[in-house]
Amino acid sequence: PKMPGQDTAARAYSCYFSQGEKLSHALRISAYVFSTGLLMFTALANSVSWVTQSITLGNFWQTAWLEFYDYMEGDEWAIFLVGAALVPALAFWGFNGILLVADITGKPTFITRYRIQLGKNDPVDKKKLYKAIYTALGNQFFISFPMLVPMFYIMQWWDNTFSKELPTFQWFLVELSIFTVVEEILFYYTHRLAHHPVLYKHIHKKHHEWTAPIGVVSIYAHPIEHIVSNTLPVMTGPMIMGSHIVSVSAWFSIALVTTSISHCGYHLPLLPSPEFHDFHHLKFNQCYGVLGVLDFLHGTDRMFRQTKAFERHKVLLGLTPLSESIPEPPKKEE
Repeated sequence: PKMPGQDTAARAYSCYFSQGEKLSHALRISAYVFSTGLLMFTALANSVSWVTQSITLGNFWQTAWLEFYDYMEGDEWAIFLVGAALVPALAFWGFNGILLVADITGKPTFITRYRIQLGKNDPVDKKKLYKAIYTALGNQFFISFPMLVPMFYIMQWWDNTFSKELPTFQWFLVELSIFTVVEEILFYYTHRLAHHPVLYKHIHKKHHEWTAPIGVVSIYAHPIEHIVSNTLPVMTGPMIMGSHIVSVSAWFSIALVTTSISHCGYHLPLLPSPEFHDFHHLKFNQCYGVLGVLDFLHGTDRMFRQTKAFERHKVLLGLTPLSESIPEPPKKEE
């Protein structure tokens, strides 16, 4: 005969074992993603280094940096503003400017063919769009830029940010991987916290006014959310590492363009897939992270994995839109 509580203990052990398997699987996936990416980037870096050296461009970036440094007369604050504010802002608005043309005019049709949520923002509601643009500009000028002031003094303390010697490309790739991990952890948990009913109602709901997002909506948010979830996760990595201003500038630009792609509403050829975060805007309680590793670990992507959107969540290497090659199943007639 079974002892009292034996079934309960067995179920508890089974649950613990399955959770352990799940954690182990998630960690293996994380290790595979990061190690594979780092190896690919390193191989690419070595190839690029060999090519640039063969065409006498091996010292091009170092020379360009020294010329810029001399042009700015070594003014660290001015250099920091250009690298951490101006260059990323130009990257953000330059990329989104192209997308806004497609959002407003529906042209070129080459881009609009790749719309994820068919029939949405076709064309975009101009009143909502102007509100999003004004909010995004306000967040940049009155929140992001002022937050660079304390960051500047932290970077000065490291005594490496404004060095005349650039970091090697290989070291930048190491930093980039660390920045990405730090952003994933901070963004996932702050973003998920923002979905708590109390915080969602007063803070995060603003961002989710767009169930079918566009690129500029990536920084359309309540000021508190923009500080905690949008800006700090991106700034923290470079501050921990004491990175060079060129690395900071590149990382900020990459982060802004990447989040714009995640929100843009188009699954374009050769660009990272935006299906994951687009699904979050559609369903609200799925896909909180950036990479998806923590979502897998916490089970916050289960619904997503059962959809056609998950099948489309890959880099498009051809010209046929994935909405055509992997269409949604026909709706059942009632």
